[in-house]
Formats: sequence, structure tokens, C-alpha cells
Amino acid sequence: MIFKLSVLSALISLAAIPPVRSAEIQVTVGGTGGITQYSPSSVTANPGDIVIFTFKQKNHTATQSSFANPCSPLPGGFDTGFIPVNDSNTNGPFQQAQFQVTDQNPVWGYCRQANHCALGMVFAINPGDKFAAFQAAAMGNTTAQSSVAPPASSTAPPSSSSAAPPSSSSAASPPSSTSQDHRIIVGGTGVLTYQPANISAQPGDTITFEFHQKNHTVSQSSFAAPCQLLASTSTSGQIGFDSGFMPVSDNATTFPTYTIQVNDTAPIWAYCRQQGHCGQGMVFAANAVESGPNTFEAFEARAKQINGTGSGSSNTTGAASGNGAGAVRLGGAGLAAGLTLTVFALVF
Repeated sequence: MIFKLSVLSALISLAAIPPVRSAEIQVTVGGTGGITQYSPSSVTANPGDIVIFTFKQKNHTATQSSFANPCSPLPGGFDTGFIPVNDSNTNGPFQQAQFQVTDQNPVWGYCRQANHCALGMVFAINPGDKFAAFQAAAMGNTTAQSSVAPPASSTAPPSSSSAAPPSSSSAASPPSSTSQDHRIIVGGTGVLTYQPANISAQPGDTITFEFHQKNHTVSQSSFAAPCQLLASTSTSGQIGFDSGFMPVSDNATTFPTYTIQVNDTAPIWAYCRQQGHCGQGMVFAANAVESGPNTFEAFEARAKQINGTGSGSSNTTGAASGNGAGAVRLGGAGLAAGLTLTVFALVF
């Protein structure tokens, strides 16, 4: 009985201790005048703290890397995807991404836009005294840079649209004199399709994906592995584009868009990373051949045949998964920080 009362007394004492409040640490990404920096570029944070990246002018990412390879994405790490903001948008709203710190180990990051990392656009959480060396290594690093065309104009607000790297290719063809924008509807009420799902596009054309109801992505893959990110299967270091999850409510009247630019006539293969969608045939292609083994129909059939195997984690809230160092969530300005409740069990 005395033991039980002691345990009860200890639990009451623990309950009386006020919970430690997590801090919100604000980081601005980019800005007017073509600024290529995170401000501040490094922060110190405790487990449970939330780092909020606010994306301003131009077109940037916050992408996790490593100290050894500052300008290359860390496999399984967080990546916001490209978030373009028009120069005319000076008062917001600005899109944000939230990263929750889970421990005190260093977290390294950079911007995937063109040569921004090589210009020193890197970021770190808990770097200790190593940030200067990390940035210096980035500015001397010319590998794994994504080449990205400026985003095409969009009908959606800048805070809800994003642009991506162009499709990878070994040789680029000269753009046509009259470029065209191809609009693709992604999803919709009760629909798991890209409409149209198979198009022909010329070098210089843009492809704008307009996201409708539910929560989808457009993520570059390959013919051999329809339901896996190109970055995870490429043997030549290709990164590929990935819109990230785009949740759209059933009663939405405006829709986020994501635009890529076509560099050549090589086939572009893509799929939806939402769980089960690729296996149900939610795939897309540009410039697929009309005959032979690598047609769009064969690509779609392969996706269904493997039933979406290797399609990656699903995301039903628009959050990008991390590698255990934390988690990233995208949202508009003013999005409340996510709370994590951990319950500890006492075993006697």
C-alpha cells in the first residue's frame, strides 16, 4: 500500500511540473533583389523546437544534405520542393515549411536551385563551430546541382504553386520558336488520373500540373521503375522533379499548380506518390514513343503490374517525410505549429 501511495505521489508531482514549451524559430528563404541566402543561416535548437522556413521572392528549396556533401540531397532527408514567389509579391502571404527538431545532432541543408548552393545558400541547425567549413565546402562544390528554369506564370497564388527542375537529359534540343504551355489536371473528385495522361511537347514548352481534390504529387520516375523516384533509381545522379504532396479540399475553388519546362524530346515519366495511386495507374508521360516496348500504355501497365511497389511513403496531410532528424510540413503563412504528444508508460 505504501508503495502504491509513493508511486501515486510521484505521478502527482510530475503532473504538477509545467510542460516545456517548444520554441518557434523563424528563417527567411530568399527575398527581394535576388537574395540567395537563408536568414539566419544557422540556428541552435532544442528537441521539440520548430524551425519555420518562410519562402520569399524567387524560387528556392530547403533540402537536407550532409556535411560531407553540402550540395547533394540526403537520401530520405526532407525536401520542400521548389517554392516560387513572384517579385511583385512583397506583402505575402508567403508559403512556409515547418521542420521539427527531434534531437541535438546537426542538420545540414541547402537550396537546390541552379547554382545557389555553390553561391553559399546553405543552412544548418545545431552546427556547432562547423558552419563556416560547411558553407566553404558548398562554395567549392560543383556537383549534384539541379538546373531549374524560372517558373512559368501561374493562375494560382504564388504561395500555393511551385516549379521544378526540368526533365534530365544528356543533350538539349533548341527550343521551338513558339513555346506552348500544356495544362494537366491532377486528380479530382473520385478521380485518380492525370488529364491528359500522355502528351507530346516540344523543347521550350512548359507543362503545368493543376492539382484538384484530394492529395496528390507529380514525381519524376523512369520507365523501368514507374513507381519510384528517379533520384532513388538513377545510376548517373539524376534528381528529377517532385512537386511534393498538394492537398486540396473538396470545396476548393482555387487550385495550386506546379510547372516544369521541357528541355528536349526525351520521354518524361512521372507518377503520384500517394499510397496506392501509382499501382492503380496514376502515371503520366510526355514524349513517350507511340510504338515499341516503351509506350505510355506499357508504362501504365508496368505500374499496375508491380502494384505501386516502391512508390514511397504516402502523405495524407501534405507533409514531407524526413529521415528521423525531424519532419517538414508545408502551408500558408500563419499555419499553426504541429504538436507531438509523447506518453510514457510506467512499468513495475
